[in-house]
Amino acid sequence: MATYREAKCRLCRREGGKLFLKGEKCYNGKCPFEKRPMAPGQHGLARKKVSEYGQQLREKQKVKRIYGVQEGQFRSYYEKADRMKGITGENMLSLLERRLDNVIYRMGIGVSRAQARQLVNHGHFLVNGRKVNIPSYIIKVGDTVTVKESKNSNKFFEELKASKGGNLPKWLEFDNGKLEGKILALPERDDIDSQISEHMIVELYSK
Repeated sequence: MATYREAKCRLCRREGGKLFLKGEKCYNGKCPFEKRPMAPGQHGLARKKVSEYGQQLREKQKVKRIYGVQEGQFRSYYEKADRMKGITGENMLSLLERRLDNVIYRMGIGVSRAQARQLVNHGHFLVNGRKVNIPSYIIKVGDTVTVKESKNSNKFFEELKASKGGNLPKWLEFDNGKLEGKILALPERDDIDSQISEHMIVELYSK
């Protein structure tokens, strides 16, 4: 999947559900999906019978769009998950959840994964004291993620320090005052709140 430059809300309509790609806009009445919950285009209202392969493909596309990864990256996550012990689908989701940009988003630092990815690209974070500006960097248990001291005075991070913070998944912790977070455990399937049928993706790739 090449870089998508059109309206992101069209992606939610295409996949038939909210992908939460636009931050706060996804939670208020301005969300286009709530106004037009059908696929975009002149045939969006048409009822089409979707084959099993089509359903699997749509599920894969949905997850790729949620995490903002391209086809080659996504395929590599599946292949790596397939070599790991345990359930392939859950391993794949765990790897996606442990991407640095997703961890930043889950810690409440970015309002969307796209914003979190941009912050990582701009070199605002340290992982275990070392600068990391690669969004796909896989975080491990025990790693600490901190905002660079030179960035603390940035207006964005000043507002973050003054905020109370939100509800974090149990595998993460984040101190808004110190702008420091830690990975407490590997994410489990129950920790992933997105409506994903990962077994369909495994079936698609294993053909």
